[in-house]
Amino acid sequence: MSKIVSSFELTLRKRPQQVKLTRWLYEELRRAILDRRLPPGTRLPATRDFAQQYAISRGTVVTAFQQLQTEGFLVGQIGAGTWVNEQLPQHLLGPKTTEAPAKKLTGPLPEWVLSFPPRPFRSFVPAISEFPVDIWARVAGHRLRRASASLLTGSDARGYGPLREAIAGYLGSKRGVRCSPDQVIIVTGAQQGVDLLARFLVKPGDAVWVEDPGYFGAKAAFRNAGAKIIPVPLDEEGLSISKGKDLCERPRAAYLTPAHQFPLGMTMSLQRRLALLDWAREVGAFLIEDDYDSEFRFEGLPVPALQGLDQTGNVILLGSFNKVMFPSLRLGYLVLPASLIDRFLGFRYIGDLHPSGLDQAILCDFIVEGHLGRHIRRMCDLYGGRLLALQENAKKYLEGIIEIKPIQAGLATSAFLLNGMSSRQAEDAAIAQGIEAMALDRFVLGSTPVHGMHLGFAAFDEREIRRGIIALARAIS
Repeated sequence: MSKIVSSFELTLRKRPQQVKLTRWLYEELRRAILDRRLPPGTRLPATRDFAQQYAISRGTVVTAFQQLQTEGFLVGQIGAGTWVNEQLPQHLLGPKTTEAPAKKLTGPLPEWVLSFPPRPFRSFVPAISEFPVDIWARVAGHRLRRASASLLTGSDARGYGPLREAIAGYLGSKRGVRCSPDQVIIVTGAQQGVDLLARFLVKPGDAVWVEDPGYFGAKAAFRNAGAKIIPVPLDEEGLSISKGKDLCERPRAAYLTPAHQFPLGMTMSLQRRLALLDWAREVGAFLIEDDYDSEFRFEGLPVPALQGLDQTGNVILLGSFNKVMFPSLRLGYLVLPASLIDRFLGFRYIGDLHPSGLDQAILCDFIVEGHLGRHIRRMCDLYGGRLLALQENAKKYLEGIIEIKPIQAGLATSAFLLNGMSSRQAEDAAIAQGIEAMALDRFVLGSTPVHGMHLGFAAFDEREIRRGIIALARAIS
């Protein structure tokens, strides 16, 4: 058994007045060993350090240690220190502490979504192995070596100023967004952004349009805020305004993914975008535009953001770097209309204030030095090839069983079932073959089912994709 080097932050109970100090210390240490708060192999501090930490005499500590060594609870060697005996009989010791077993998820996400490593065809996951970790480490090291007191303080609730400037410039040149750095608010990602906006914009009972099928994380955020969820159907141009009006003509807000609809993948037409902006201006609704993965576009130029067409301050743009770079980064942004900034910052202040300033500064350097742009261009080529491999193998092994509609962007695509199976039947059959293919029904907010699966391709090379398709064919043919 390997030795455990402990910092020894051990809580000792208060000594009863009638108990002598040496006896009290001996009994407390013995109890800690038997209860496994000091597990076998743990090294204790030197008697001088122990005495100083607990404000008692060194002689008291030496006497207690000697008694425990005599009884076999401790072992000591000159020059090596004092350790809890590794050979203590197991029947003397309390049960080992173990983590409680993870509960099965009962919400819209299947339990394997949080496991690692991912298997084909898990959605939401970028090609983490392709991220330039060496460059990120170099940028991070340089930033840490010159970190200032103001950076460590991090007092601006908007986030790190230079990062907001970099994001505003990036969005203006790549996505057609019109904003100043003051309109950019740093958050930890898309989900926190939706959650903050839901609680900020919505009063209990307010109606909110949400695409159907759509992102269940948005539905959860608005429901937690007390909103009345209005699932609005889609057509080939995106969210159907006419059907939304039939369901609720004047909602407080609408949540949508116009550049690359989640999960079906269509791009909202320009005509539909303009009509949506006219409607929002007329009824005074806010449009929450989730631009979750449109950087990865395989054909043509990136589709301009809806926010760039907005003339009246009705659009709030939401974006994230967690899929563009790596999930544990936990950095994203909101672009707010100027009219909302002060009130939003006051609201946000009572929550989390802002993410880590150091991480923001590192990301800023990564963007300004051109590394993010190069990474995105390389990933577009990589993901385009992996999407093609998915389409070609699906045509070879699953023709007549599923249909994959053409898409031009993203990390995943939808495959519609042609064999009469339901989404959940196909998901269960795929899982039995070791395939992670999420049922499209998991994204349905209303009552109309969608027969298909959501297939992620970004995280898997062409060999893994081919093996995965063959296994999927075996599962659902």
